[in-house]
Amino acid sequence: MPQLIVQQELDREEKDTYVMKVKVEDGGFPQRSSTAILQVSVADTNDNRPVFKENEIEVSIPENAPVGTSVTQLHATDADIGENARIHFYFSNLVSNMAKRLFHLNSTTGLITVKEPLDREESPNHRLLVLASDGGLIPARAMVLVNVTDVNDNVPSIDIRYIINPINGTVVLSENAPLNTKIALITVTDKDADHNGRVTCFTDHEVPFRLRPVFSNQFLLETAAYLDYESTREYAIKLLAADAGKPPLNQSSMLLIKVKDENDNAPVFTQPFISLSVPENNSPGTQLTKISATDADTGHNAEINYLLGIDAPSEFNLDHRTGILTAVKKLDREKQEKYSFTVLAKDNGMPPLITNATVLVTVLDQNDNSPIFTHNEYNFYVPENLPRHGTVGLITVTDPDYGENSAVTLSILDANDDFTIDPQTGVIRPNISFDREKQESYTFYVKAEDGGRVSRSSTAKVTINVVDVNDNKPVFVVPSSNYSFELVLPSTNPGTVVFTVVAVDNDTGMNAELHYSIVGGNTKGLFMIDQATGNITLKEKCVLADLGLHKLVVKAKDLGQPDSLFNVVNVNLFVNESVTNATLIYELVRKNIETPVTQNIETADTSSPSSDYVKIVVAIVAGTITVILVIFITAVVRCRQSPHLKAAQKNKQNSEWVTPNPENRQMIMMKKKKKKKKKHTPKNLLLNFVTIEETKADDADNDGNSVTLDLPIELEEQTMGKYNWGTTPTTFKPDSPDLARHYKSASPQPAFQIQPETPLNSKHHIIQELPLDNTFVGCDSISKCSSSSSDPYSVSECSYPVTTFKTPVSVHTRPTDSRTSTIEIYSEI
Repeated sequence: MPQLIVQQELDREEKDTYVMKVKVEDGGFPQRSSTAILQVSVADTNDNRPVFKENEIEVSIPENAPVGTSVTQLHATDADIGENARIHFYFSNLVSNMAKRLFHLNSTTGLITVKEPLDREESPNHRLLVLASDGGLIPARAMVLVNVTDVNDNVPSIDIRYIINPINGTVVLSENAPLNTKIALITVTDKDADHNGRVTCFTDHEVPFRLRPVFSNQFLLETAAYLDYESTREYAIKLLAADAGKPPLNQSSMLLIKVKDENDNAPVFTQPFISLSVPENNSPGTQLTKISATDADTGHNAEINYLLGIDAPSEFNLDHRTGILTAVKKLDREKQEKYSFTVLAKDNGMPPLITNATVLVTVLDQNDNSPIFTHNEYNFYVPENLPRHGTVGLITVTDPDYGENSAVTLSILDANDDFTIDPQTGVIRPNISFDREKQESYTFYVKAEDGGRVSRSSTAKVTINVVDVNDNKPVFVVPSSNYSFELVLPSTNPGTVVFTVVAVDNDTGMNAELHYSIVGGNTKGLFMIDQATGNITLKEKCVLADLGLHKLVVKAKDLGQPDSLFNVVNVNLFVNESVTNATLIYELVRKNIETPVTQNIETADTSSPSSDYVKIVVAIVAGTITVILVIFITAVVRCRQSPHLKAAQKNKQNSEWVTPNPENRQMIMMKKKKKKKKKHTPKNLLLNFVTIEETKADDADNDGNSVTLDLPIELEEQTMGKYNWGTTPTTFKPDSPDLARHYKSASPQPAFQIQPETPLNSKHHIIQELPLDNTFVGCDSISKCSSSSSDPYSVSECSYPVTTFKTPVSVHTRPTDSRTSTIEIYSEI
């Protein structure tokens, strides 16, 4: 019985099948045998425990891994087969309950998955001891270390610890708090790790506060700028804490800060410059305006009182609470048109703050004033030769009102059209020609009316006085004719009035005052004339040789200025006992007029240089004949120049009659030099001559000497040009000195004062003493008037007729002197 005997221990894990070839031989020969295949399978016994591929496994899994996520796959093997090789995985009892709760282990496959959400912050790692058993007594062991990696799944936290104790959760800060005032300590934390747990803190918008880091994740909240209650009264600071995760997580927290008001704002006027208008004549207490101011503070700090400044006039009042400005007095624009003062606004803070504003009150005009003339009565003095439409004077009127209320229009109330007045300028002009001899004055009223809605007016009296102009020359009344004669008895005693000439002048004042003089005839010097009365008296006792007809050329000259007018008449005196044949005497008078006669010069111009030269010649002739001969030659030369010099002085004097002006003198002298170069044809060439004798009475030694000049017998009556007084006299104020004191007669006429300017040449300036407001300007009869003044009423150009004579003059001594010399002088008169 063949047996298969196991000689060694079998190990299926090493070899589980044995295949053998069994041969059976018989004992025959040929031996026969047979073979068979014997396969021996080694049956498994549970003699091997499971074995983990890795005994320790470390895995990492994010904490946000979802449930069911595989953590790791465990691998275990068992050399056995069948049931002996079926491995069962399970956690060891040493595994924590948290791990068992968080992880699941598949008992069959050994796969570990996430059973519940992980939280690194709860447990960052887990140790899982896994056992693998095949049913045997000793299971296999493997350690699985699960590291939970951090995920930024936790927001930062903010912790506020107040340094300034809050009231009802709000920190109260004064607006005067200084910079860097500490408010709170802010601590921020994050449960995450690394970058996910690195937290920063900041505010969400610009505020006057800052977070200054002091420690890790700690910040100080403090003031970074000055606070202003008026701009922001409360701050809600949102603190933000953010980690460095990706994406970052943040957390916010609110912190309330209230700003406490301080009296740091002065009141502010709604209008820093207040301008208002009020009509004058207002009722006292009239409200003008309401002044308003605001204060950015609160409470008592914002309560405002209104006050007037110290410069405020007493006409105004200001309510300290309402700010209503009133006029407590009646305003008058004419007294004061504008008021400027300050008003104050004062709050109730401690200390109080004050501000000011300027108030400008303009008083509007009301037509409450009538036009005012500068004088109640105007007196104007105009020359009678003032042309039509010239300027009489100027009426000045004012109105204290303003605008149209002060626009004054002037008019003449009288119905006649003798005068016109410019309604705007007040210039009065005549529509008539003046003649003082016909009418000496004119009176009318001028009305001034303003342009107000309800106009007001006033009147003034105007008197225009016509001033006399020397426009009338003397007229002889006695004798009435050059052909009459008067009988003079030879027995008439010396000093007896033998005849009286009478002349009249229609002018007035100095223009009508006459002086008489004998300018021709009176060859024997028997007669003399009183210059004031015109009385002709016998000078010496008549002798037999004096019988006969004596012709006297009498001149009547007025004292008008600047040029006087004159007239001449022949006075025939017949010295005889009686008139036997009047016809014969008249015929003798007629013939005597046609023949030259010699006359004494009893009245001479003391300022004439020719008289002085003649006297010098007479004094020299009284000496020796040799001296007379020398003086004769000198006299011839000088006497030829004398009339020119006299005319030049007269022209110079008259040309400077208005005002001594060196420029005018130069211009006049230049004109005269030009005139001297021209040849003037004499208008009248007189061939008949008379002899004029002049007695030198101031020299006792030469009492018997006389100078005789041959003059024309026929003295024509010269036409004297009227003096042009100018066209525009100015206004004469009523309160100026009365012009009557300038005139000798009752009718006003300019008075003149003549004073020598230089004694060497006896040149005179004529100065007119008249009020400045009514100055009459004249000019001479030779040259044109000139003035450097820009006065619109200045002198206009004047011209007068000038008659030039080329007259031979014979100079000799009185008949009482046996020595007689004759000088023939040609001079231009």
